[in-house]
Amino acid sequence: MKRVLIALIGAISLSACAQQPPAGDAQAQEAAPADPVAVAPFETVPGTPEDRARQALLSINPNLAIDSIETAQLPGFLEVIVGGQVLYVSDDGKYLLQGSLFDIAEKKDLSQAGLAKVRREIVSGIPAGERIVFAPANPKHTVTVFTDVECGYCRKLHEEIAEYNKRGIAIEYVAFPRMGPGTEDFRLMEKVWCSPDRRKALTDAKAGRDVPVRACSNPVANHYQVGQRIGLTGTPMILTEDGTQMPGYMPPDALLGALDSLSATKAGDR
Repeated sequence: MKRVLIALIGAISLSACAQQPPAGDAQAQEAAPADPVAVAPFETVPGTPEDRARQALLSINPNLAIDSIETAQLPGFLEVIVGGQVLYVSDDGKYLLQGSLFDIAEKKDLSQAGLAKVRREIVSGIPAGERIVFAPANPKHTVTVFTDVECGYCRKLHEEIAEYNKRGIAIEYVAFPRMGPGTEDFRLMEKVWCSPDRRKALTDAKAGRDVPVRACSNPVANHYQVGQRIGLTGTPMILTEDGTQMPGYMPPDALLGALDSLSATKAGDR
């Protein structure tokens, strides 16, 4: 059970580049992990179901950083968000379920609302000035994209950046060098974010062109840690303004259709 809690590994989309470095990449494998994002302990009131759920999880792994505990739509259980994953803990703290909660009648994954809320709150902490933005004059939709310069699907998305913008989609890039700290991938993304023209530097890096070496105080490590905290397992990770995760790379028309559909659904729910 402890191993399950510590791992908390989600499925990797077939239209995303996996985070794990290749087996032969010794440098990436030996790189020290980034320090975790400083997260205030999740507080609960003693004697409540929320506190019993928190104590139960911490008894398995005292280092778990819990982001949210809410009443679940599964009677007798609480929904807990940990590391971008959903857990269900019984009100008495005795039972644990891991995975999605699906409403058969509504054909809806009930776990996504809580995940989206947590993602939105965490990602909103990345200032606008730290993002590399490609946007039309009056965007219809805005998405945050955790990107990597080495990922093939990330490069494919960027090659079509003008087409996304033509369809009214603004792309706000944040950094997720999937090979991790201490790797050439990580250092290249630092060079991009230290460039006086980040948009050009990112385009050059994704095209395999040289990016001049510059040293600066940059947000790449923080972005990487944020990605880890929200459970990112592959790039590109596309998040809507409400924190909904798209299924990896999507062509411009497909992404526009998905965003329009999501907006219509949200409007119908109001």
